[in-house]
Amino acid sequence: MQPDETRHPGFCRDCLTGQSAGIRRCRQCGSPRLLYHDELYRLTLAHIDCDAFYASVEKRDNPELADKPVIIGGGKRGVVSTACYIARIHGVRSAMPMFKALEACPQAVVIKPDMEKYVAVGRQIRTMMQDLTPLVQPLSIDEAFLELKGTERLHHDPPARVLARFARRVEHEIGITISVGLSYCKFLAKVASDLQKPRGFSVIGQAEALEFLRTKPVRLIWGVGKAFAETLECDGIRDIGQLQTMEETELMRRYGVMGRRLYHLSRGQDDREVHANDAAKSVSAETTFFDDISAYDDLVTHLRRLSEQVAARLRKAGVAGQTVVLKLKTADFKGRTRNRKLEDPTMLADRIFRIGLELLKKEADGTKFRLIGIGVSDLCDPQRADPPDLVDPQAGRRAAAEAAINTLRDKFGKKSVETGYTFGKDRR
Repeated sequence: MQPDETRHPGFCRDCLTGQSAGIRRCRQCGSPRLLYHDELYRLTLAHIDCDAFYASVEKRDNPELADKPVIIGGGKRGVVSTACYIARIHGVRSAMPMFKALEACPQAVVIKPDMEKYVAVGRQIRTMMQDLTPLVQPLSIDEAFLELKGTERLHHDPPARVLARFARRVEHEIGITISVGLSYCKFLAKVASDLQKPRGFSVIGQAEALEFLRTKPVRLIWGVGKAFAETLECDGIRDIGQLQTMEETELMRRYGVMGRRLYHLSRGQDDREVHANDAAKSVSAETTFFDDISAYDDLVTHLRRLSEQVAARLRKAGVAGQTVVLKLKTADFKGRTRNRKLEDPTMLADRIFRIGLELLKKEADGTKFRLIGIGVSDLCDPQRADPPDLVDPQAGRRAAAEAAINTLRDKFGKKSVETGYTFGKDRR
């Protein structure tokens, strides 16, 4: 039912009853979760983000964890994948080393990530998003942009109410909560979704954008990381309001192409559209060691296993990659990334591993590493992948052997067959 915007400029997020201005609790159900905004019924672009996704799924599946701090991660040398909001109160944050997280919250329950389960739940939510609009652009397993312009005739409701109904549906049917950001552009929709977590629904309209952004730190701008924020601070720029007083030419003279982004986003100007089914840009796998590793042979064992994981993910996604990327992190947390572009794309573990091996040889100089990863980027159609190799006549035999191994693993399990690189090795 279309709302009467004059009589009911807002609505209750719990029962969707229209609300008159100035009322603090729903006149129907008594809930304080009321939503008002001058542009509420005109905005159509949303960012949806699941709240502490991995931890929420684990708490859903084990109600005994409901009131406990939960950290999703692994081992003393791993990092935090996700922390529930109770753990966050104690200072635990995503990407924090596990030993620091446990120092901050020693009573936390630590659970090893179950990616297959999380992916399955993410797909359920993605399917529900596509019931709202065909324009769903996933950013990760647990967040996406949605464009609902033109869907009012289908849903018989404006996007704001459709999104509130969707949030209730996810909570009731999936058993986790989400936060919604509604705005007129991608940048501010994503900012809005983070304002009132968990179970949030925030709106940023066009009329208020400049004033809203004025006092915010420059780190809020998409693409401004820690290092670039420090560069801006050295130049005396800390708040977005300072960028709003500067000319585009001056910002581009100082910061190149990034200067143009600073100019437009600081003014709430973002013309990026929502594109459905945007493909992933890369496929990768990595592992953090329980103890630092410097021995080349030990690194090779992990590299082989990770290459097989990447190849399996490529097959499952139905894509190939043309650039192999090796990732290393030293014991003192310094990252190294090396890559090589192939003449032809690949989806074979053998090729990924052999290129990764060549890249690794140049880095394995006795340095102690705490993490290794391998992946491929420049994803493309698999029909172009892995043509016959005239230079390496054994490549065809290795590819055939790999296909046979994959068939056995699909039938009898991932651990049913191992290569000489990984057989009997410690699975740290």
